[in-house]
Amino acid sequence: MTDRTLAPAAPSALGEPVTKPARRGSAFSAHRMSFVTWLYLYVSLFFVAAIVLLPLITTALGGFKTLGDLRVHPFGLPGEWQWANYTDILLSGRYWQMLGNSFLIATLTVALTLAVAAMAAFTFAHVTFFGSSFLLNYFLIGLMFPVATAILPLFIRIRDLGLLDTYWGVVLPQVAFGLGMSILLFRRFFQNVPKELFDAAFVDGCGYLGYFWHITLPLSRPILATVGIVSFVGSWNSYLLPLILLNSDAKYPWPLGIMVYQGEYSSDWQLILAFITLTILPTIIVFFAAQKHIVAGLTAGAVKG
Repeated sequence: MTDRTLAPAAPSALGEPVTKPARRGSAFSAHRMSFVTWLYLYVSLFFVAAIVLLPLITTALGGFKTLGDLRVHPFGLPGEWQWANYTDILLSGRYWQMLGNSFLIATLTVALTLAVAAMAAFTFAHVTFFGSSFLLNYFLIGLMFPVATAILPLFIRIRDLGLLDTYWGVVLPQVAFGLGMSILLFRRFFQNVPKELFDAAFVDGCGYLGYFWHITLPLSRPILATVGIVSFVGSWNSYLLPLILLNSDAKYPWPLGIMVYQGEYSSDWQLILAFITLTILPTIIVFFAAQKHIVAGLTAGAVKG
């Protein structure tokens, strides 16, 4: 006996209502489609999460192994947990020195990038002047070229400025190469700020600088966090520029510290994995702390109400 829902119909000639079976095919199909969509989304997210997490977990576990165990079982659990691989690094002064150098370079890079990119993007978003489109495209051209293509002229320029083997010699090129993407993100966000705020501010006698400082910046916390995190992670993981522009071991950031565990004929890969795990933890912590603001900054202006 099938289970059917009876829907009321028009009364018959005798005055008694006649019931007809209602069709449930459409509701069942909608329910089936929603389940298939739900399953597809969760399988896709699980697959992407596995791609991201498996290398991180493998790296962290590799730091607990011996070199022989790492070569025999690179993806399994350690046969014997070598806690000394991590404690020796944490107790060494060189590790904290390189971590401090990376933090100083990344902080200076983020501060300059936010200041310069925010002011430039505000100008491109609200001020019309001759050549503005050309100048904006000139900044965006930098997105097409990697750092390696300009390393030789960059080295010559930094040398002529007397900034070789200094923190500023690394910070300024990183800011320059990050301006294109930062201006693009800031400009899109500033353009979506309601124009009524701009008009009301000027009616009240507020100039461009006052509007930028007192109205735009307080509303720009999501995009500030987004650009700041992108700049911080890019500077934190930068390897080529410090390698070319720094000569003193005392000024090396953490990516160059890996060379300490690499010899001419062999490398202590278990120590390298432990070192990498300890140095990427700050970026992971910062990212999760600002995740809400990053998502809000990237999606701002995507849907117009």
